Amino acid sequence: MLPGSIVTETRLAFDDLVARLERSVQAHGLVVIARPSASRNAAARGVQIPGNAMILAFNNDFAVRLLAASVAAGFEAPMRLYVTEEADRTAAVTYRLPSALLAPYGVSELVPLGRELDQLFAAIVAEAAGA
Repeated sequence: MLPGSIVTETRLAFDDLVARLERSVQAHGLVVIARPSASRNAAARGVQIPGNAMILAFNNDFAVRLLAASVAAGFEAPMRLYVTEEADRTAAVTYRLPSALLAPYGVSELVPLGRELDQLFAAIVAEAAGA
């Protein structure tokens, strides 16, 4: 696992966790940009693999602030939540701390933005993973 990665195990089923994360992202003022899923695409071809989906989330207010600080750091947006199905049919969510994603750019203006996004993504995951 890469440094700055956060893994949250849940008792939720895969589809339930994906749906709860999408609702939580929106409730916290972000936009679900995309929802790619290898398992859903495989199922459409008749191939069954454990559930996995990526939820790409961000909003334009954060994008403007990010790009004002560093055009190069725009590469990190949107930010990702990765949902995986476990062998016992529960699901986990993994994400990299936004501060960890932004740190390598070495731009001081990104530090407070990273911390703010860290808190936001922690709240999104905590709300979605709660029973």
